[in-house]
Amino acid sequence: MSHRRMSRRTSRSRTSNRRRKRSSPVRVVRALVACAAVLVLCALAGGWYLYRDLSGSIGTSRALGDDAPKSVGGDTNILLMGLDSRKDQNGDDLPPEVLDKLHAGSSDIGGYNTNTLILLHVPGDGSRAKAFSVPRDDLVDIPGHGQDKIKKAYGLEKARTEEKLAAQGVHDKGELEKAGREAGRRAEIETVRDFLGVPIDHFAEVNLAGFYHLADALDGVTVCLKHAVKDKYSGADFPAGKQTLNGQQSLAFVRQRHGLLGGDLDRTRRQQAFLASATQKLSSAGTFTDPVRLLHLLNTAKQDLVTDKDWDLLSFVKQARNLSGGNVEFTTLPIEKFATHRGEDVNIVDPAKIKRIVADALHPVRSTPPTAPQDPPAPSPGKDSPAPSPSRASSDPSTPVIDGGGIPCVD
Repeated sequence: MSHRRMSRRTSRSRTSNRRRKRSSPVRVVRALVACAAVLVLCALAGGWYLYRDLSGSIGTSRALGDDAPKSVGGDTNILLMGLDSRKDQNGDDLPPEVLDKLHAGSSDIGGYNTNTLILLHVPGDGSRAKAFSVPRDDLVDIPGHGQDKIKKAYGLEKARTEEKLAAQGVHDKGELEKAGREAGRRAEIETVRDFLGVPIDHFAEVNLAGFYHLADALDGVTVCLKHAVKDKYSGADFPAGKQTLNGQQSLAFVRQRHGLLGGDLDRTRRQQAFLASATQKLSSAGTFTDPVRLLHLLNTAKQDLVTDKDWDLLSFVKQARNLSGGNVEFTTLPIEKFATHRGEDVNIVDPAKIKRIVADALHPVRSTPPTAPQDPPAPSPGKDSPAPSPSRASSDPSTPVIDGGGIPCVD
């Protein structure tokens, strides 16, 4: 009897051991699944926190308007506006120590001109993006203000709106500033939209300190100069060749125009080169795949950036990963000649030509090869033929000015 009991116990023990052996892999799989579930939940929670923190802290605007024309086919047009203002988003002066680092003079200088205007076209099919720089002194039609420099649309409408509200008895500084800036944004967006002849889906406004903070957030941006430069107005003092600039140096680099052969047009190319190098740094540093770096960059953007209320920035961050690998083509829109208007130097442009250039670049038409004989190529200009001016020649839109994602050398 005892022998039978012992046999049964031995049999149960063997069965139990077999079950434990069979169940061990199951337990491991279950543990892995549980860990994965926890990680997913943590990622979702972190993503939601980041989304809520980002959307709640970056300034937003209703200036674009719900009835604004929109792009079709999944394309996105983004207007980047860089304000030459020495004030923060609330209209308060930037701290003296910041102004000193910016080498930009007092807060009374600059007003609310949009000295940087870039239309970024991101195709819905994932093909190469295109960025068009609009020279700030182009003489254009500004709704409600007649013809003036395109950079002045923001400030002109801001001032007029504040004057109207003050006449109606509104004297709160914060209320006037908020209403004035919204009106200025609407005016600048409408002016650029009419000038280029394309819809604007989103916009981003950055103040003068934006270049400074971006370069610092990236631990410096590498640029390349063809020649050594020194300019007391912007603070630019750089040797020729490649070099990594900190925030203060970066702002001097993108602001210099004195001493450059092309003046403002060369400054525009400086801005393009800076953005191209910054996108290259974003990609090479792994910013888009490193949550800590990305969070630091987004936190930096909070103090300088205002966007339209409907822009999902986190979705664009994912999209921007494709823009950081040299997948952007920068072009400066051409001017016809220089002139004066109301005592100020301006660029004379051909609005119809500008619209055609932008439309052809955004939606190229594939033409069939011609079958008829073509005229022979025009002879090369002789030694007595006038050469095109450097600014006109270098603003020819037939070739890209700068390929994004690299470190181009500029004047």
